[in-house]
Amino acid sequence: MLQYIFLALYVIVSGIHLYHSWLDSPKRRYSKPFLLILLILYYVFSADKLSWALLCALATSWLGDVLLIPKGTKWFVAGGISFLFCHVFFVIVYFPTVIWQNVIWWILIPAAILYYGISVRLTLTIKHNVPIAVLIPMIFYLIMNSTMNLFALAQLMSHPCAGSIVAYVGAVSFFISDCTLYLVRYHDNKELIFKKHFTVMLTYLLGEALITVGMLMIG
Repeated sequence: MLQYIFLALYVIVSGIHLYHSWLDSPKRRYSKPFLLILLILYYVFSADKLSWALLCALATSWLGDVLLIPKGTKWFVAGGISFLFCHVFFVIVYFPTVIWQNVIWWILIPAAILYYGISVRLTLTIKHNVPIAVLIPMIFYLIMNSTMNLFALAQLMSHPCAGSIVAYVGAVSFFISDCTLYLVRYHDNKELIFKKHFTVMLTYLLGEALITVGMLMIG
């Protein structure tokens, strides 16, 4: 029962956060620290056997959320480093479930080209607005997010089931969120992204939740 209470609270607090993000209100910062805490509690009370890697992925996501609340390049970099570790932990989550003999390479290799191509192209699009000391870590971060997505895809190929589908959709949503965040923060046209903070957080919150639920379904 407790897991459903925490899931309901996650949905409610996410709704409040998204409402303030839609309004572009600074009040969104007040709900942000609670989002991943509630998702962690949902996972802890739902899992028959806890995955330390998944817990670390969610915990570093929470830390990244908190570090991104203050404004400034240093805080942005610190938050990015925390989320970088988040993606590393997600890769560790997926790795044991991947059966490489079942991976369809003629799908995975073009997918890798697409993910890494988007990462490099996006970074080149905004590079003139990004300090050089930040640009290289940003490219590396998106490449790590891409790698996380590729492992989620490999997991789906290895174990084609509802859980692996949900987890992969979550990974894609997370990638979209990060790409959107880069555009919101550094693109010349600030109105390029519809409802900037809302879109970033909607795809992020969906991504985190779907990955967690998907891995719970896989067991």
